[in-house]
Amino acid sequence: MEFAYSDKVRALQDKLNDFMERHVYPNEARHEREVGTGDRWQPSALIEELKAKAKLEGLWNLFLPHSPRGAGLSNLEYAPLCEIMGRSPMAPEAFNCSAPDTGNMETIELYGSDEQKERWLKPLLAGEIRSCFAMTEPAVASSDATNIECTILRDGDRYVVNGRKWWTTGAPDPRCKIAIVMGKTDPQSADRYRQQSMVLVPMDTAGVKVLRPLSVFGYDDAPVGHAEVLFDNVRVPRSNILLGEGRGFEIAQGRLGPGRIHHCMRAIGLAERSLEDMCKRVKGRTAFGKPLAEQGVTLERIAEARIMIEQARLLVLKAAYMMDTVGNKMARAEIAMIKVAVPGMLTRVVDMAIQAHGGAGFSADFGLAKAYATARAMRVFDGPDEVHRDQIGRLELRKYN
Repeated sequence: MEFAYSDKVRALQDKLNDFMERHVYPNEARHEREVGTGDRWQPSALIEELKAKAKLEGLWNLFLPHSPRGAGLSNLEYAPLCEIMGRSPMAPEAFNCSAPDTGNMETIELYGSDEQKERWLKPLLAGEIRSCFAMTEPAVASSDATNIECTILRDGDRYVVNGRKWWTTGAPDPRCKIAIVMGKTDPQSADRYRQQSMVLVPMDTAGVKVLRPLSVFGYDDAPVGHAEVLFDNVRVPRSNILLGEGRGFEIAQGRLGPGRIHHCMRAIGLAERSLEDMCKRVKGRTAFGKPLAEQGVTLERIAEARIMIEQARLLVLKAAYMMDTVGNKMARAEIAMIKVAVPGMLTRVVDMAIQAHGGAGFSADFGLAKAYATARAMRVFDGPDEVHRDQIGRLELRKYN
């Protein structure tokens, strides 16, 4: 693969970095104040301002690889841009490149009908509405998605959806207008991987109930958040099915591949910023008669962080390159590897940055505590480490059949 970024990508990197310096970093404190004042679940006025600015500067919908609806970037081209956005938790939404909307938009783009694209993809691409993805369930071990108990059963010209989901990111947001729900259309099928389907469910449909927002190590991630959602005899037209009955796993694999690239590159951006914070901190603090930056253990940690970040980035870029050139199926080992390697790297880098900050690292003043919560959660969402390690091991053993 070619390691040098193209002129187009370098130009976009420069534009993104400039936007971040002018509009994102200086406004992070304002964003925190807005979310912390009054109703936490109301959209941020600041984010809406930044969205308008990003549109004007041509920094909008940079994802959607190989799609005329996006910026025409491949996964490999988008990856370094996603890293820049990942440096600030508030940044991705400003460019309409935040989860779960990116994955949902890609899903509708790839598998939706023309009618579905007109009704839902169009306003999502315009940043007028938001969406959620309802897959994980509290009553079963959702690391094995065949355990899903939610049902999507035919009743005349309708589907009736019944089930309880949680960790449905975006559901508490008042701008969330559409959910992609995974459930069983054929619970008795002999093929466990053909029982499931995905269907579009408008959030204002009778029987959709957002039961409660969930917190991650105490962070509620308002105003987007994560929710437990009940689907109680929810009736939607049969035309709301995506791709067709029994195609849920097929859609999931198509959706999660690019999504894992995005998550991992954003995590690398967060790791880079955490390392920067650590270096700045140790340059300005003295203990036991000399600067922290001159302590042997500090230098070792900085070196280790740099090595881990570089390794992780190269592995993610390789996975993105393979997705572009040979497809998700052939790149499944690399996609699984980044899902294990990057969260582990981020957890260790942030942990070292917290250690360098001492008690300040636990506070909300430096963002490291939130970064640590994010890093730890990454080891579970989109599939826990154990599942991906199992897949990697099995694929490796196949070479010796």
